[in-house]
Amino acid sequence: MTITEESKPTVPADPSSAVTDEVIDAVMAGVDAGGLELLGPDGVLAELTKRVLERGLAEELSDHLGYEPGDSAGRASGNNRNGTSPKTVLTDIGAVDLDIPRDRLGTFDPKLVPKHSRRLEGFNQNVIHLYARGLSTRDIRRELGRMYGVEVSPALISKVTDGIIEELAEWQARPLDAVYPIVYIDALVVKIRTQGTVVNRAAYLGVGVDVEGRKHVLGVWLGDGGEGAKFWLSVLTEIRNRGVEDVLIVCCDCEDAGVLLRAAA
Repeated sequence: MTITEESKPTVPADPSSAVTDEVIDAVMAGVDAGGLELLGPDGVLAELTKRVLERGLAEELSDHLGYEPGDSAGRASGNNRNGTSPKTVLTDIGAVDLDIPRDRLGTFDPKLVPKHSRRLEGFNQNVIHLYARGLSTRDIRRELGRMYGVEVSPALISKVTDGIIEELAEWQARPLDAVYPIVYIDALVVKIRTQGTVVNRAAYLGVGVDVEGRKHVLGVWLGDGGEGAKFWLSVLTEIRNRGVEDVLIVCCDCEDAGVLLRAAA
């Protein structure tokens, strides 16, 4: 039987209705009785995640091949199922061992668990969250080990954090609007960790209000000391070079105003 939209099961519109209270009660009864674990690598959530992902991968493969398992249509299709390959992926609830289905021609490219992917959505966000808190690579490895129950290499952590740094660099250099009716500027003293030491640094902030009244963070620049005319000049020059041609009103405090006048001079 060829897969059609009519032959696919109906999916509940509300995700909360996909798992009934009776199922949850049965699971929790097993947990309360001490026969089941809820969390951990051998817990119910890990097993449920494994089964859901493997079922989804099987459906993806059926869509790719164009026929269900056991369907005679597959005999003349030119491509068939070819067993599974083991793979461990990191998820929000921990490491999960999966059996990834394969096709004989090797053309199956799953979207649920992409090829060469060892971590699902949520893992990178946790790494970035820990990184943003100023944790060292060693501290991040320890926290991830506690969260996922696996040993994560420093190279993997660096790969994730390097990716967000590249995205931040692209955001910081993005083109700006030609006109901002209002621009707010200020410098805030923040504590940051650098080379294992927490120091005070000046964060120069620019916020523009566009012609439709929406606020945009134009950029954040870290300085070495307090607010200075030379650094503000470099900030304003960068904003101009990124496409800003006119600003009607610049809002700043009195100290910034004097610095800006010196920078403009």
